[in-house]
Amino acid sequence: MSLTITDLEQVQREHPEWNLELIDGGIKAMGPSDDTSSEIGARFCRFLGNWVDPRRLGRVYDSSGGFILPNTDLRAPDVSFVRADRIKRSNRDFVRLVPDLMVEIKSKSDRINPLADKIKLFLALGTTVGILVDPDKETVTVYRPTGETTVLNTEDTLTIPELFPGWEMPIADLWPPVFE
Repeated sequence: MSLTITDLEQVQREHPEWNLELIDGGIKAMGPSDDTSSEIGARFCRFLGNWVDPRRLGRVYDSSGGFILPNTDLRAPDVSFVRADRIKRSNRDFVRLVPDLMVEIKSKSDRINPLADKIKLFLALGTTVGILVDPDKETVTVYRPTGETTVLNTEDTLTIPELFPGWEMPIADLWPPVFE
């Protein structure tokens, strides 16, 4: 039996505490992120939003933002961005398009390959840039539709000129600070 967005919304109403995705007609419950991954997601959203908002470039979404993809899946990247010319106004529904940027952040219980596969799916459906953040290795891997990947380390700086000309984020700024 293949489930639909309507089915997912019904399950979500019955269990509002669950984070769900619809993948190939099946509902997948997403566990909460660990402390580090959650903080990295918040930091990424904040750094990106601080650049995007004053320039009115588009919308930055956190891990709760659901996208209905052309293949009818409903997926929620950890961080995503959609250009302003693609969404003029927010609405009270899932976004029916593929984000221009999607970011996955490896949680303690995640495996890398399924996260990379999710990024590759989004790229195949039209995402411009996909990013995989691995807090365990302190790396950021940037994926592009050409199949090219770039691995950045703590001493590197992330740039995404095709979406954010002039924006730079030192990778070291992603990692949660240590307070002594």
